[in-house]
Amino acid sequence: MRNSDPKSIEQLFDEIAPSYDKLNDLLSLGLHRIWKRQLLGWLKPTQGESWLDLCCGTGDLALVLAGRVRPSGHVLGLDSSSEQLSLAKKRSNKKPSLNISWLQADALNTGLSSDCFDGAVMAYGLRNLSNPTLGLKEMQRILKPGARAGILDFNRLLNDSFAAKFQKLYLRNFVVPIASTLGLRDQYAYLEESLKEFSDGQEQEKMALEVGFSEAVHLKLAFGQMGVLLLKN
Repeated sequence: MRNSDPKSIEQLFDEIAPSYDKLNDLLSLGLHRIWKRQLLGWLKPTQGESWLDLCCGTGDLALVLAGRVRPSGHVLGLDSSSEQLSLAKKRSNKKPSLNISWLQADALNTGLSSDCFDGAVMAYGLRNLSNPTLGLKEMQRILKPGARAGILDFNRLLNDSFAAKFQKLYLRNFVVPIASTLGLRDQYAYLEESLKEFSDGQEQEKMALEVGFSEAVHLKLAFGQMGVLLLKN
């Protein structure tokens, strides 16, 4: 599977949807939820704002975000995977007090109007886009002037660094074997491959500024294993 194959990526996330949340909790020891809340802590979404969650998956981040902007705010969760969105909708149906809606669409060409959101987030999605630069450009287009955005993903590390060696060991000897017990070996082996072509923090900052963001800062989390790109339009 290649990062440049959108249909394969969509199929991958459809296949892993039933086990996605359980595996994320297990493989990160639940820390992914802390990292997502930390992302929102930096972005400071407030009551009444309109936010977009690109590549929203099963909606865990979008649901937390909707809680931050309620009661008058709104969150739109967007993803290309119908199976992931189906689970997201079921989760949001259990929380009718949240003003949240869902849209199946391509993050590179959302079809949304320009300058219409106060903020945007993307968790573990940029690395899987066939063209991350176009993904950042589309995000910038649909945000209002002065809006903020944040992107959480794995951090690409130097191959000879201790952190990079640990990351490879973690993926090969922890993530893939556990995923294999659920019949998802190939789907999670893809993680290591996707990181090989992923831009590092400095490259992400440069891309973001080139597509029109006024500010871009990349921060490291989890001893460098994860990264957050904080943006201002």
